[in-house]
Amino acid sequence: MSEGRACPLHYRYRPEDLTREPVACDADVLYVVGGLYGNPLVLDEIEAMAQRERASGHRVHLLFNGDFNWFNASDELFVTINHRVLDHDTITGNVEYELARPGDGAGCGCAYPDFVDDAVVERSNRIMVRLQGIAANHPELQQRLARLPRYRCLMFGGLKVVVLHGDPESLAGWGLSHEELGARGNGQLASWFRQTGADVLVSTHTCLPVMRALEVDGRQRLFLNNGSAGMGNLAGSSAGLLVRIARSAPSEAAYGLPSSLPVSAALEPVRFPLSPWLSLFDALWPENTDAALSYRHRILGGTSLTQEQLRAGTGISEEII
Repeated sequence: MSEGRACPLHYRYRPEDLTREPVACDADVLYVVGGLYGNPLVLDEIEAMAQRERASGHRVHLLFNGDFNWFNASDELFVTINHRVLDHDTITGNVEYELARPGDGAGCGCAYPDFVDDAVVERSNRIMVRLQGIAANHPELQQRLARLPRYRCLMFGGLKVVVLHGDPESLAGWGLSHEELGARGNGQLASWFRQTGADVLVSTHTCLPVMRALEVDGRQRLFLNNGSAGMGNLAGSSAGLLVRIARSAPSEAAYGLPSSLPVSAALEPVRFPLSPWLSLFDALWPENTDAALSYRHRILGGTSLTQEQLRAGTGISEEII
């Protein structure tokens, strides 16, 4: 396979290993932030959201699950984003993996499936090359990125919450994407819940948000993929999304999952000032550059996915052995 489509062997792991070393999380609210893509305005807002929760008496834990780098193609912004994110709990995405270990033949490390156009893949590979050149100026940050784990299992509210970047078999896997789950249903997802023993699975990486609530072996399980925190996700909206799992109810603006578990789970909108971000993005990625061609339209107006299509995946499914 060509660079950008291949899934390297070192990206792979076993679903059974994901819950072997759970880490206690005694917070009241867990934010899982995937796909920040180097957007400092979104990072400002997420930290402000967490601070507002703390002002309401909630203990908040932030976990970044990869691809927090991408558009931050200047030394100053690269350093700023990485120092700020690495102050929080963090796992690697394929972007961080390739920034820490350039030259392994994986290209951007996205492992794009066939339904992604070749031109998109080629532009992503070139974006990675540019960002790797900047990362090389900061070897201390490369070393910190190289030490990041590929997944995390948290014990939250008595539940096993597995946080990934891709899917339960690969750092850059697309098995939990909107497209795969829409085409194949919940069978593979149910199998992964059985293999891992997780109560909640959280991922990102695959560009579009998706949610599922299903019953597996008599237990409710929840799955959330936030799409992107750093860009718009839904039609006509520039707001990012993060995963919020909490002992309290989600906000009225959130896209929530029905739950009989002792937590609420939702995709929470991240609304940030678009104009200053667009000015910064355009300065880094002018018209007809790779990131501008691939992403500027999404930054402005989201994707073609509607709220109704997102919510259509929230029903309870019965899985029979």
